[in-house]
Amino acid sequence: MFSIISNNYVLKFILIMKKIIFPLFFMATLLANAQDWHTDFEQAKRIAKEKNQNIVLVFEGSDWCAPCKKLNREIFNSKEFKTYSKEHFVLLKVDFPKKKKNKLTKIQQEKNYSLAEKYNHRGFFPLVVVLNKKGDVLGETGYTKSSPTEYIELLAAF
Repeated sequence: MFSIISNNYVLKFILIMKKIIFPLFFMATLLANAQDWHTDFEQAKRIAKEKNQNIVLVFEGSDWCAPCKKLNREIFNSKEFKTYSKEHFVLLKVDFPKKKKNKLTKIQQEKNYSLAEKYNHRGFFPLVVVLNKKGDVLGETGYTKSSPTEYIELLAAF
């Protein structure tokens, strides 16, 4: 009788632990692979100075620009880019969505238009601009059909 009772407790304990440990492991994995995309230029410059890193400034239309979506899916969301960028870049995203549900605050819109006037006056999407920690342009590119490794090498070469 004791073994039946203890077996039931053991099974319940295992089930409870599975319900707790699996979600924690899943969340830890997500956090480990998460990217820290900033939306404030001054904050990005401050972090770039502290870490002595370049800024990767990305102009995109997240809900309408097909090449922007491909760049995110093929490059920025790759494990390789996420891992590399954590140690080498400060990531800054400047979005220009068109759908109402993705509308930015008035303040964010003004900040984004100001950055576009300075760094994307031709209005190209996507446009990826590599800046030094002071905000000076080192180089720019857009979407290219390349591997994450090739894209990282391109950005690092600026």
